[in-house]
Amino acid sequence: MKGDIYDPKALIREAYNIEGITASECRSIFLDWALSLPDELDQTETIALLLDRHKSEGHPMNDVLQEGLATMERPRRRGGWQARRN
Repeated sequence: MKGDIYDPKALIREAYNIEGITASECRSIFLDWALSLPDELDQTETIALLLDRHKSEGHPMNDVLQEGLATMERPRRRGGWQARRN
């Protein structure tokens, strides 16, 4: 394992080390990270931990991780007939 349980491929850590990385590149790295995260970990807690661990002023990965937190915390809408019955 290159990283640790929270960042198995060390993708987030490496993103913070890339000078001049763009927000778009950070989003792509975040997606790859999210797909490699073990199922047993809580994504919201893990994102918060990584943000606290790596936060660097002005780095675009900060914004991507914050967006990830907001997306994970947002309540999900019920679909199908249950959403339309009222």
